[in-house]
Amino acid sequence: MADEKDREESLTIDKKTIDVLVANIIPTSKYFESRFDHLQYQINEIKIDIKEFEKRVDSRFEQVDRRFEQVDSRFVELKADMDRRFEQVDKRFEQVDKRFEQVDKRFEQVDKRFEQVDKRFEQVDKRFEQIDKRFEQVDKRFEQIEIKLDKLLERIDVKIDAGLRENRSFSLRLFTFAMTFAAVSIIGLLGKIFKLF
Repeated sequence: MADEKDREESLTIDKKTIDVLVANIIPTSKYFESRFDHLQYQINEIKIDIKEFEKRVDSRFEQVDRRFEQVDSRFVELKADMDRRFEQVDKRFEQVDKRFEQVDKRFEQVDKRFEQVDKRFEQVDKRFEQIDKRFEQVDKRFEQIEIKLDKLLERIDVKIDAGLRENRSFSLRLFTFAMTFAAVSIIGLLGKIFKLF
């Protein structure tokens, strides 16, 4: 019996010990502040990543614009070349008219030249058809790129929203757990102090 009283007296806890136990068990506001600072840091990093992504997309569109400018310059060159060739054809027709007046034998040569011009026009028509097809492909490609960008931005938004919701619910669960554990600890300490247990 005396041993039990000695044990009970040796197990009594002074106020400093209780304060140290409470301080180490209950999370401080610094802990929650550090968690919220970490969440803010992650959000800022995501914003920076989105800005960098937008810069890359802008640079890609600038490259596409430059390519269109190159295509436009090629069309101008093609038009100038065609105009020059049509001028050459016009000169040839003038020569043919002169030759009609001079010699009847040259009719056959003129017919051959007309056939060559027709072939060139057919080639020009084929080239225009090829160019039209390429423009259609470019249009389809741009539509695909636009759709992919929209999907990518939607996925990024969904991931950001899911991450924020998950972090918020996780923080609330941690806070609830900490408060419940602290309440149970305090009840246990009070029970121990008042010798209820």
